[in-house]
Amino acid sequence: MQPILFPIICGVLAIVFGLVTRQWILGLSAGTQKMQDIANAIKEGASAYMNRQYKTIAITAVILTIILYALFASLKGTQYALYVSGAFLLGAFLSGLAGYVGMFVSVNANVRTAEAAQKGMNAAMDVAFKGGAVTGLLVVGLALLGVAGFYYIAPSPELFPSIVGLAFGSSLISVFARLGGGIFTKAADVGADLVGKVEAGIPEDDPRNPAVIADNVGDNVGDCAGMAADLFETYAVTTIAAMFLGNLLFNHDPNAIMYPLMLGGLSIVASIIGTFFVKVGADNNPMKGLYKGLYATIFLVAVMVVAMTYQFFPTGFSFTNAEGVVTAISQTGLIGTAMVGIVVTMAMVWITDYYTSTEFSPVRKVAAASESGHATNIIAGIAVGMKSTAAPVVVISIGMLAAYFLGGLYGISIAAVSMLSMAGIVVALDAFGPITDNAGGIAEMAHMDEKVRAVTDPLDAVGNTTKAVTKGYAIGSAGLAAIVLFSSYIQDLSAAAAEKGNTFLASMSNLNALFSLGDPYIIVGLFVGGLIPYIFGAMAMEAVGAAAGEVVHEVRRQFKENKGIMDGTSKPDYAACVDIVTRSALRQMMVPALLPVLVPVVMWAIGAYLIPNAASSYAAIKMIGGVLVGSIVTGLFVGISMTSGGGAWDNAKKYIEDGHFGGKGSPAHQAAVTGDTVGDPYKDTAGPAINPVIKILNIVALLLVPLLV
Repeated sequence: MQPILFPIICGVLAIVFGLVTRQWILGLSAGTQKMQDIANAIKEGASAYMNRQYKTIAITAVILTIILYALFASLKGTQYALYVSGAFLLGAFLSGLAGYVGMFVSVNANVRTAEAAQKGMNAAMDVAFKGGAVTGLLVVGLALLGVAGFYYIAPSPELFPSIVGLAFGSSLISVFARLGGGIFTKAADVGADLVGKVEAGIPEDDPRNPAVIADNVGDNVGDCAGMAADLFETYAVTTIAAMFLGNLLFNHDPNAIMYPLMLGGLSIVASIIGTFFVKVGADNNPMKGLYKGLYATIFLVAVMVVAMTYQFFPTGFSFTNAEGVVTAISQTGLIGTAMVGIVVTMAMVWITDYYTSTEFSPVRKVAAASESGHATNIIAGIAVGMKSTAAPVVVISIGMLAAYFLGGLYGISIAAVSMLSMAGIVVALDAFGPITDNAGGIAEMAHMDEKVRAVTDPLDAVGNTTKAVTKGYAIGSAGLAAIVLFSSYIQDLSAAAAEKGNTFLASMSNLNALFSLGDPYIIVGLFVGGLIPYIFGAMAMEAVGAAAGEVVHEVRRQFKENKGIMDGTSKPDYAACVDIVTRSALRQMMVPALLPVLVPVVMWAIGAYLIPNAASSYAAIKMIGGVLVGSIVTGLFVGISMTSGGGAWDNAKKYIEDGHFGGKGSPAHQAAVTGDTVGDPYKDTAGPAINPVIKILNIVALLLVPLLV
């Protein structure tokens, strides 16, 4: 069997397993007619939003496809242009499909989880986790199948670099899905909380709240569809970056290109097996039950990687370039760097869990600060978010140095791929969160027995932590992946220069000398790159605030004009709130989503046309390089602080609702609701969307390389 067929078969296996599990979920009871009516309203709202979102994105994708084809047809010929534009469309389609599937599974699993909760914790958790597992395995299956399949049809040295188009397509859809879904979900959530819980004093998920359906729809289009597209992109881009770097460093050695794909295939097998280990133990702790599956997957990946490397890569691989520089990685180096990625993954999970779980002091300190008022809650939450960046950055830095020591730049890429190899099981943990959240909402709106909420509420609290863990994992892996992409940018500049006869840039020593911190072009690039995550985050937060304001006005209007809503004699107009956040999210996602696409292009234009003597100073190359590094550094800090801080705020509120510091309705609870409202767009909109932003910057830079040399 050809080696390339192994990852393709594993990708198909993941998809088949996901579809079979989906059929099992659909075969379960969906509960009473009232439960089904609520679930159908959520499903209709989610489907309507996703359809409108993808129609909007499709227009942008078609325009970019035409631009890519025209650009590369003039630079590298029509055949290459067809491959790169076709790869772009493939990446965009598969990323969009992953998001759509994630949403569809979630809206069908939520009501079945609520129904299963009547049988107890284990039954509800089984349905919710398997619903998440469908999303997780389809994400990694589609990603690996797309990447391996494209390499199968374009393995030649001339056409292989066009695979960057696939990375660009998946990243573009990811940032749109992440941002648009994030604006939708948090605008609905914030609007529902501000008027429902704070002003009207009604419980969360109360059917009298006109924004409650929009809130539940948002859980699916943001946390499920958005995260699915996000992790699809992270998985695909990291794998492509490792293959691309291996291709450049080892002179198109098939082994260096295949190793990341083999690692991805093994991880799918391990993730499928790992799903069977998820069980709640005698202590009735759902978090421990979920982590059993994660740890089983990690152990299996580690064992399989060692066996695979010994069997198929006994000597590693090496290459000596024209300057006599040897690039090599041994069998021990391959195994060691893969283990580094696994250790970094476990560390990121533990660290994020520590800062966002109700079991540990950071969340409890935020809850305690709520007794002093709203301001002290906000201060404590911001402090936790800022402190939460330290340990992940230290772990990533140590991991990067260890991987570099073991295998150079290629070793860092393998560590990143190894880290992403757990994406299937990690996405399952993430999708578990919105499914249990929706299940609790359906139970509340359908007036189910209190024992159901006694099951769904702790599952929802655990889901908040797993969502935060997934976001921390995604941003941490994005940091490693972005370093690999930046290294690919440097290597690709050298290769393109050699192809065009530019002997100065073809020399890696000359290229490395260009990127000097004493050069003003580099400093300008660093400043601009460092600015992007802040500007992007601000635009995302403002978008949520504006959309939430529209929801607040609509909910207030309905309460004022329809007095029967509060006494239960008439129904709210749920569709009005769904329509408001749909229109607002789609309108406001366009500019920030296109920001990372346009910045490298603008920097190229400035360097090429506006700076005197740019040809001799290589201003564009330097400024773009600075942009890439600057965005990686600040993006990592901003992303981690937002996601962990927002998670801490959310679970501090839930900790108080469990009876601590006065419980529900107390002054501390009111302060915690304010903190949670601020933290929502932090952790579910701006923070996680920074992940694809920093990778899009790097991918666009790779696409611009032919224009830079």
